[in-house]
Amino acid sequence: MIKQKNLNQSAFAADWFIGEGLFIPKVGANRTALRSMKAPGTAYNDPATIGSDPQPDHMSHYKSLPDTPQGDFGGVHINSGIPNKAFYEAAIAFGGNSWENAGKIWYLAITNGSVNSTANFADFRNATIAAAKTLFGNSGEEKLIQAWNVVGL
Repeated sequence: MIKQKNLNQSAFAADWFIGEGLFIPKVGANRTALRSMKAPGTAYNDPATIGSDPQPDHMSHYKSLPDTPQGDFGGVHINSGIPNKAFYEAAIAFGGNSWENAGKIWYLAITNGSVNSTANFADFRNATIAAAKTLFGNSGEEKLIQAWNVVGL
């Protein structure tokens, strides 16, 4: 959102990459960014060095990993593609600027006390849907339900 605001980009105009330009260019390598919120799992594919982007974009591909540093603390980074994609879907559904709609919803959901340290994706889904209804009424609630449906929640 900050990148989009700084570039004055609408949700439709944004590229939805996180960490674009972090990789050193290499001939023949597909290394666009660290993450893609629009299409998790597609930010890079460089079998010779780092491999392919492991992020799932749907709960049916959720990676259940050990709660250790080697297991990405339960997959917190790898599985972040799922809520990232839901955010993207919500921002596109609302249109306009992501910081004026989806951003406000996510912010309310994480600051109003409804999400605690043991929350799972379903808990966060419910919190964002409630926040959308609070901020944007029934139409906002429906947009969030659809955004989460796209990622299998």
